[in-house]
Amino acid sequence: MAKILVTGGAGYIGSHTCLELLDAQHEVVVLDNLSNSSEVSLSRVQALANKGLTFIQGDIRDAQILDQIFAQHQIDAVIHFAGLKAVGESQVIPHAYFDHNVAGSINLVQAMIRAKVFKLVFSSSATVYDEKNISPLSEDMPTGMPSNNYGYTKLIVEQMLQKLAESNAIWSIALLRYFNPVGAHKSGQIGEDPHGIPNNLMPFVTQVAVGRREKLSIFGRDYDTPDGTGVRDYIHVVDLACAHVLAIQNRLNDTGCRVWNIGTGNGISVQQIKDTFERVNNVHIPFEYAPRRAGDVATTFADNARAVAELGWQPKFGLEDMLVDSWNWQKQNPNGFMQD
Repeated sequence: MAKILVTGGAGYIGSHTCLELLDAQHEVVVLDNLSNSSEVSLSRVQALANKGLTFIQGDIRDAQILDQIFAQHQIDAVIHFAGLKAVGESQVIPHAYFDHNVAGSINLVQAMIRAKVFKLVFSSSATVYDEKNISPLSEDMPTGMPSNNYGYTKLIVEQMLQKLAESNAIWSIALLRYFNPVGAHKSGQIGEDPHGIPNNLMPFVTQVAVGRREKLSIFGRDYDTPDGTGVRDYIHVVDLACAHVLAIQNRLNDTGCRVWNIGTGNGISVQQIKDTFERVNNVHIPFEYAPRRAGDVATTFADNARAVAELGWQPKFGLEDMLVDSWNWQKQNPNGFMQD
């Protein structure tokens, strides 16, 4: 099939995507600086796929290492995950987010141009949508000024890539706007293992359940939602990974820039997540209500009709699958990829 460079391929979404790419008979080259990931994930991916991949430890901001990769491998397309992704942290060290996410992406594009590789799938986010939009969010709705610097860097890179595709018809670019990835591979061998205190809901829930954290904080209980807690579109990470494989196949056979929402189209509240996790896994999650976080909106979920129609993509996993698989991963790996 094709040889794909996956930046940030050792991370949560990246590792699951590498596995789906290998299962789809693609060759995979991973570039990752391991700043928020572990090489163990890639060892497990190769064991699960029963085939190898190439791993290079390095940074997308390093032009020399990118040029070496493109010189040594006949890369057909790039899936670009690498970057910083903590919303709260982006407010404290915005310069680092612009350096990694914007400058890093520009550096990657320049290396692709030098290597004459013009097919790219970019890991974007639903945070680029204007907060005034009413869910379900469709790709035609306006983007806005994101409420945090992480979302702002994603929007800048999206706009750069759209202009790139407009400037030269040789480019074939996909912008995948993720909603809230959760879950883990059914094997429990790979999953979400954030360094430090989790920024996302699900690893916080599972770490409380396994005893690594004292209690879950639910931020805000006075939103205009059925139970007062924030509503989000949670999508199984394997469904998200499969969307990348379909996006690559689409881009290998087309040009221009296309945007696809990758979400289930269902809004689930934080309270529902906690309650359902307890029920399906027969565990107790101590929790407390806390004040709203700055920048959080009440309700966000996707209109995924375009991805369904154009990619032939369909989410296969429901909420209970996501929560069972998340717990299975955490139970098997109470300390993540770190060995006891």
